[in-house]
Amino acid sequence: MMNQIHAERRPLPLVLSDEERKEEENELNQRIAEESPLSPKLDKYKLARFLADKAIREKNIFTICGPYPVIRRSLRKKGWVERKLSIRNDLQDNKDDECDADCEDGGKNGKRSVLCEEVSSLGSSEDIHDVMSRLVRNEETSFFWTIKKDAVNYHNLHCDQMLNHYAKTGSFTTKIGLCLNLRNLPWYVPANPNTFFPRCYGICMDDEKHDFIEDFRNTAACSILKWVINLNACDKKTQKSKGKVNKEDVGRKKDFDEKEIKQLPGKLIDMACQVCETYLGQLEHEDIDTAVDASAVLSEEEWKDLIEQYYCLIHEGAVICSAHNYITQCQKILSKIMSTNPQRDIDGNHNIWIIKPGAKSRGREIVCKNRLDDILKLVETTDQFPVKDHKWVVQKYIETPLLIYDTKFDIRQWFLVTDWNPLTIWFYKESYLRFSTQRFSLDNLDSSIHLCNNSIQKQYKNAADRNPLLPWHNMWTSTKFQEYLQKRGRGNMWRNFIYPSMKKAITYTMRMAQESVEARKSSFELYGADFILGEDFKPWLIEINTSPTMFPSTPVTAELCAQVQEDTIKVVIEKKRDKNWDTGKFELLWRQPLLDLPPFNVTDLFVEGVGIKTSRQKAAPITNFNFLDTLARIPQTTQCASPNHEKQGQSIGTVNNKQNIKMKIEKAIFCTLPKPLKKPPGKSCKVRDAHMKSTGHIDFPSLVLQPTQSITEMKRVQYIHKAKGITDSSFHRVNQTAPTFQNMNPLDWSLLQPSKISGLQNSNKKIPCLVCGDTFQLEKTCKRCSSFCATVLQGSSYLPMNHCSTPEKKVTSNKITVHSSVFPENV
Repeated sequence: MMNQIHAERRPLPLVLSDEERKEEENELNQRIAEESPLSPKLDKYKLARFLADKAIREKNIFTICGPYPVIRRSLRKKGWVERKLSIRNDLQDNKDDECDADCEDGGKNGKRSVLCEEVSSLGSSEDIHDVMSRLVRNEETSFFWTIKKDAVNYHNLHCDQMLNHYAKTGSFTTKIGLCLNLRNLPWYVPANPNTFFPRCYGICMDDEKHDFIEDFRNTAACSILKWVINLNACDKKTQKSKGKVNKEDVGRKKDFDEKEIKQLPGKLIDMACQVCETYLGQLEHEDIDTAVDASAVLSEEEWKDLIEQYYCLIHEGAVICSAHNYITQCQKILSKIMSTNPQRDIDGNHNIWIIKPGAKSRGREIVCKNRLDDILKLVETTDQFPVKDHKWVVQKYIETPLLIYDTKFDIRQWFLVTDWNPLTIWFYKESYLRFSTQRFSLDNLDSSIHLCNNSIQKQYKNAADRNPLLPWHNMWTSTKFQEYLQKRGRGNMWRNFIYPSMKKAITYTMRMAQESVEARKSSFELYGADFILGEDFKPWLIEINTSPTMFPSTPVTAELCAQVQEDTIKVVIEKKRDKNWDTGKFELLWRQPLLDLPPFNVTDLFVEGVGIKTSRQKAAPITNFNFLDTLARIPQTTQCASPNHEKQGQSIGTVNNKQNIKMKIEKAIFCTLPKPLKKPPGKSCKVRDAHMKSTGHIDFPSLVLQPTQSITEMKRVQYIHKAKGITDSSFHRVNQTAPTFQNMNPLDWSLLQPSKISGLQNSNKKIPCLVCGDTFQLEKTCKRCSSFCATVLQGSSYLPMNHCSTPEKKVTSNKITVHSSVFPENV
């Protein structure tokens, strides 16, 4: 009987029946007769012209890409005219991030559907809708409904053109996006994602892979403690029925157990308790100040032994003889973990994980595994699947789901987003359940048992031992599920707990993804969320699909999918024109309050400030320099004196490095200067722009400067000395050897940078100005004469001159001449 029922399962037809077509034409003719001022006996071409002109005036032109007959019929009833476009699948795959979204209505071979103009398909058609389509083929489409958003170049759409997709939704419509981004939920909402989303890892990333291995090991250790506690509970049950069991059967069972069952040492429980205590400390954040290396509880060899013994205990039926001695300790540790771990109820003892491709839908390539090596081997990168295309996620499988007649099911829930700024979410009041074709079991990890997608289950036949009360098409409406709960005394569970919890999970997820989505006005999108109920009726969000399937594969989907599409048109079109319009079974779930922008007046915007002009005044020139011998003959220590000239007629004496320097003015400052770089024989000496260590202290010749006021006296003294036959070889004027500035080769500027060696500079040290003699601090201009560019030697290091005066160093046989553009040429 079940096979006959299964053989009759066929998809419902997409085309309209003759009765429906006649009904639609009658409604159309009736509307034309009411609205048209012309005769009702006009032929269909004139009617088509009238309707097309009316649609053009009201901008009621739509375009549909994909099998959406309900949308087409609903829009036609409202007076919209379709601008028909053909579907072309010969383009390359989309490279946008949206091609990875969990789209359930995708075309064959994953090719995207692209809209292009249809040229000849309408020429031979005589249907009135085809005639109207031909009349509006050059008009602009106002409403697009497509399978994927990339079927239309949405960047070229006007702000008033409607599209049923948003861009950049991969943060929640792909498995890898939902896995990685939902962890950021506490930054947006004061909520913990682990309370409604099973923990998930992007296992192809190194950090995620390490976290998953640690989670798998901790879960295995907790499962060992659960096994000890469950063993105690089983012993209590067996003691009640002990008198009913035959003693001979018990003796035979003991002999069989001793031969076949493997016994494990009690050390396994000690290691598991140690791991669980450390894991408990991590949950309570007690390891926040602990080093990463110190957090390792067991070595890799010990972990390997623990996991292998865990497999024997859980999957192979091994026992621990001394387990009764650890019951109290295990209960104490496990009770603390259960109180802090929000996913304590879904873990179970088998440590099953579900492995999914990061960006595929309809259950493709999804498998369940319970061994760590099998999971890691499955997601290894190969030549066929390189790293860039290898986006796997591993998620904790819910081992304790709510079952209906010993069969697993999930829930498909629709919701609609009409705006992202402000965020506006509509939640559909009706949903449907999808059942598995096989009875639930954790010993068999086949997809027919654990995956409830209709695209997976339609490949299997219903099991023979399956409860006959389950529907042959494996679907229930949420109304039917509420009736089931009502019969078992849980009638209020859906309205008071399940339905509000699903709404809360959707709201949290959308608020998390709000910043990443491209919020285009006049767009909307219908999503399908999948939930699984735990045995405590708590809904767990599994994934969110864009473009959820609307194919009427069963009587349930034929009714609900058509209804949700019609109600979507009511919300996005009619509700937009009339705020009091009925929205069907859509209810407003969340509307973000408008943010108050800071008030400002554009006319009050101005810029305040004072213009800054560079001073054109030249610094006081340096008149004379007095250097002695070449650098090779300079001794290691030299005193640099800078007398304060109080009288303009004061003469400048000769300086000799072999004699004691006698200053006519008592106030003088002595400093030690860095040693210049030595020129290797036969090579040019170039200084790089890099910090170099000091090579010691050298002695520079004495630098004697004279203020500008004493230039005339200086010339007079020189003239007198020349008349008397007195010559001073150590005295040279700058302008005697200085060429023009344009012919200069600038000195390497790194030599003029201040020394960074500690102890050489003292910001509080005051020295006399080399121009006027007044004291000032290092690296500051003189307050009296505002001289900075003329200060060549300041403290014990070189300082940069003004940007307009790049100096040149010219080494001769017995003197050093320094040129600068600030020096007058005719001094």
